Formats: sequence, C-alpha cells, structure tokens
Amino acid sequence: MDYSSSSFEKAYTYTGGDLGALWSPGCTRFRVWAPTASAVRLRFYPDGGDSAPIREYPMTPGSEGTWTLSLDGDLHGVYYTYLVTVDGITRESIDPYARAGGVNGLRGMVIDLGRTDPDGWASDRGPRMAITDAVIWEVHVRDLSIHPSSGMENKGKYLALTEENTATAHGFPTGLAHIKALGVTHVQLLPIYDYGSVDEACPDRRQYNWGYDPVNFNFPEGSYSSDPFHGEVRVRELKEAIHALHKNGIGVIMDVVYNHVYRRDDFGFNKIVPGYFSRGTSNGSCCGNDTASERSMVRKFIVDSLCYWAEEYHLDGFRFDLAGIIDADTIRLARQALERKTPGLLLYGEGWNMNTVVTKQNVSLATQKNAPSLPGFGFFNDTIRDLVRGPLFETTDPGFASGAFRALSELASAFAGRPGWTENPGQSINYCSCHDNYTLADRIALARPGISKQELARRNRLAAAFCILSQGVPFFQAGEEMLRSKPSGRGGFVDNSYRSSDRVNALRWNTFESPDALQTLRYYQGLIALRKEFPLFRLTSRAQIDEKLHSFPCGGAHTPGFLLEDSGRRLLVIFHPEDTPLEVSLPQGTWNALVWDNDAGTRILFQAEGRILLPPVAAAVLTAYNTTRTKFI
Repeated sequence: MDYSSSSFEKAYTYTGGDLGALWSPGCTRFRVWAPTASAVRLRFYPDGGDSAPIREYPMTPGSEGTWTLSLDGDLHGVYYTYLVTVDGITRESIDPYARAGGVNGLRGMVIDLGRTDPDGWASDRGPRMAITDAVIWEVHVRDLSIHPSSGMENKGKYLALTEENTATAHGFPTGLAHIKALGVTHVQLLPIYDYGSVDEACPDRRQYNWGYDPVNFNFPEGSYSSDPFHGEVRVRELKEAIHALHKNGIGVIMDVVYNHVYRRDDFGFNKIVPGYFSRGTSNGSCCGNDTASERSMVRKFIVDSLCYWAEEYHLDGFRFDLAGIIDADTIRLARQALERKTPGLLLYGEGWNMNTVVTKQNVSLATQKNAPSLPGFGFFNDTIRDLVRGPLFETTDPGFASGAFRALSELASAFAGRPGWTENPGQSINYCSCHDNYTLADRIALARPGISKQELARRNRLAAAFCILSQGVPFFQAGEEMLRSKPSGRGGFVDNSYRSSDRVNALRWNTFESPDALQTLRYYQGLIALRKEFPLFRLTSRAQIDEKLHSFPCGGAHTPGFLLEDSGRRLLVIFHPEDTPLEVSLPQGTWNALVWDNDAGTRILFQAEGRILLPPVAAAVLTAYNTTRTKFI
C-alpha cells in the first residue's frame, strides 16, 4: 500500500484533536488511527509492569481510519494497550498518543493530568523574549546532579532541578543555584521523553544514555523520576522541575528527536499502521530509520506532540535533533500552530544535509540552505564552531581560539551574524561545544598537546567571548564554564559520550576548587551580563547590523576588531589570539574597559585614551559615549 499517495491521504487524514485517551471524571474516550486494521481491541492492565491483562473491549470504526470507544467511570491510573489486526496478524501496541505510561513505556496509562500539577502551576509561565536576547545552557538531567560533589539529594532525577541553594563542600553553588548565578536565560534539557536505552525497571544498575532513542514521544522518561512504575510520578516531577526553573526566571527548552525512533518495527505507530511512520530503511539519521514527516498523519503527530508538550508542560522552546531529516512544511506548520497556542517559543535545530530518502516528490527539508524559507526557526552555526574551536572531523587541527589564523574574513562575517546560509541573526545559534563531539577544553587540548592549564583556560575564554558576543544566539554545553573535560581514562578524551559512564559525563562541581576553572566561571558570568546590558550585542535584523556594526582595523594581521555604534554608545570589541601582546590605536575619546585579560563584566576595569597594549590570547571590550559616528572599513 502506498501510504504517501494522494488517494490514501485524502481518504485517511484525520484532523480531529482527540487522538489518544482523553480522561474526564465520568468517562474516558479512546481514539486511535488504524486505517489498515480489520479489528482493534482495547486491553486493560492493573499496572504498568508485567501483570496479566484484566479485560478487553472491541473498538468501533470511526471516520478517516480511526477506531473509537468511550467507557464510563473514573479510569485514572488504568494501564492500556491496543490489539490491532492487520492482514490477519494481531499486534499489541502502546498508544502513540499516550500521555503517561508504565515502566519502560510498554503500556499507556489513562491520566487525569490535573492531579499532576504542582502548587501554583495554573499561574506558571516561563520567560518570553526575542531569540537574540536568549543565552542557552544545554544539560543532561543525570549529569547535573549525579557527581558526589553536587550537594544534591535527588541525584540523577528531575527533582534535583528543584533543589535550592545547593553547594559543594567548599561552598561553590551547584545545580539551580549555579544556573541562576551564571545568568543564562534558558536551560535546554537533553531528551526527557520516554527513551529506550536505559532500563527503568533497574534504576540501581550502572547504565547511561543521552536519550536520542525515542520509544514514546508524549510522556517523560521514567529513569529520571523517583518512581518509574507509576505513570503519574514522572509527569508530576518533571512539571515540578520546570516550575522551579520558571520561578527563578529561567526558561526550559526541550530537545526533541522526531527524526527517528529507537526500534522501527517496535515503535507503536509502526505496529498499528505497519511501516507508516518511517521512510523504510532510509538511514540519513544513522539510526536505521528516518521519520516520514511528509506523510500527513506523521506530520499531524509531530505538530500535535509539540503543542501538547508546550501547553501541558509550559515549555519555552524546542531544539530539533537532526532537523534536516524533517520536511520544511512540517516545521513551518509546527511553528504556526505553536505560535497560535503558546506564542513566543524559541525554535531551532540541527540543519545538516542528511542523506535521507523521502517518500514523496518535491519535498524540501529543514536544512541550513532552506533557512530563508523558515523564518522563526534557528539553526546551529557550525561555521563559528569549526572556525573558533577547529574543524569537526580533523580533531587535532587548531581553530582561531587554539592558534589558527585562517579564514578571518569568514570569522568576521560569522561575528556579524552572517554565516553564509542566513542573513537573519535570529537564525544563527552560535556555539563552540554541545553534547556532541569533544568538549571545548578537550578540543583545545587536542589541538595543542602539552598545553598548560592556564593557557587552556585563556583559550577557552577567548572562544567563549567570541560566541557570547557575536550577533545571533549564544549557546553552550553545561560545564564549558568550568573547563569541562571528558577524560577516557587512557590518556585521551571521549568525544561522543552518549553511553559512557557517570565518571565521564557527570558535571564535576568540585572543579571550581581550581583557580583556572573559577576564573573561567567568573568570565562567563561577566560576558553574559555584558551581553544583557548592551542591546548592541543583541541586534535583531540585518539592517540593524549593517548600520551599527563595522570592522575596526586593529593593526594585527590575525586580530579581528569590531566597532558597534548607536546614537548613545560605542563598543569596541577585539579578539587577539596570538601569544604576544599587540598595541592598538583607539578611536578618539575616553574608553572604559569592560573585558580585559582574565576579567569580564559590566564594571569598568580602567580607562584608556590613545593606545592600549592588548594582552596575549584575550578578548577586549571597551565602551565610550558616542559623540561622533565613525565608520571603519
């Protein structure tokens, strides 16, 4: 059967908003889309584990390939599956639209979501801002708290994010206290939907995964909850974590992975409508299956899922893993639906070109090159990543921060929010490190063997200054501000630590006992405060940037400089990567240094006129009141 044919889609595209199990005090209504089924039965279980079923009910065919059933009574807490018969074969499946589930996500659970709301949830709301005002910090739930030095009680759990005023034994803030002090506007959580590579039934077993292996898209992962056996607990505890962040003015972004699933043939949607959700064995995702988002009911599922998470969990944005697998129309429709229901969310993703095989003709994918047709959706800026830290696949080659002086014109364009695939700074997610590949500190160490801790810290800070002060949206991996490293234990480093141990992945909060790490933290805090203080670092359009940002000739062949000007302020920004000082002639006037050597912030460090001597391997930011506009070419 050609699921992508116009005739199939015309006959079987369901547009209603009632798929799944919709609870009410007096009854629960079930609806599942199973257009190829000859029979569907609803099966009940007493729990979400391995108990025997307690009863079954036949479902009735409905419109556009759906099957329905309404049952009286309060069914909150009842676990259920569907038995779907296609071509004489009956398969048991979880409901793809299940809003709660049992251990390891094998059974859905009927849930009264109101019972999972924390106190004050009705008035809970995260921050809303222009995307260029955001500063995003990416973290894995378990990494945040699992290290013995974290000072947190709920180690590895959602609830660790609710713990106030935690600290190391030496008094350095950890967890939520650290995030607040750092000054970021948003926390991006690595996957928190139900994923397959960690056995929730064995929480004490030594196991770890980032979670890029979806099993159920519409309820939280149970291994981060205090009780994965009762479906409502993970829902409530995730809400409590989000609520705690919101109360402290911090937004929450969810990392979503709609581009593939854990196991194609075991995925609920593919069990109910065999093969429908996936593009056969197309492997652009490198996970054995790619999602057929161009099919109408897959597209609806993705849009429905995003809107559900945004509304029910009060999320403030979504980061799309391998967005280049998803078609651009689905991304556009999702953005439009989210803007109607929960306006102001931040949306961005990985726009890499993936070798996927779509099931329809004339399908445009959500890649960087299609950025102009996807307004309101940002893409990770690998131009800045590769130029500043070094090329992705040549892991010992230096970048600008580790002493390479190539492609400085491209670097200048990237600083101006013009990476080559977009003219809109709001689409440029600027980063040097994320969960993938080596940490920034490890990547610098690979490019400069034998580097001292002090020099590594200086070069880490230079990279941070470039990313945080560039036009666009700054993003960095949790721990970059503490010189995070992932040592392999064999003298090297782990790059993609997606299934490494806590020893490799945990945030080691006692790192702040090192003066270099503590100085780096203070530097990141100062850069973030500086960015927030001056709108010139957060311009929102190409026209504004062209008017207000100009190159500044520093006199050094490898030292890019920039002058930002508006009617009341001038900002001089210089990035000096060399090992020797550089003398620079300042524009006329008295200049106040805000970033210099190892210090950054909004406090004036000193004043200068005429000439300054830049320290080696350092950024500099100086400001003056604007009395005359001067354009440097």
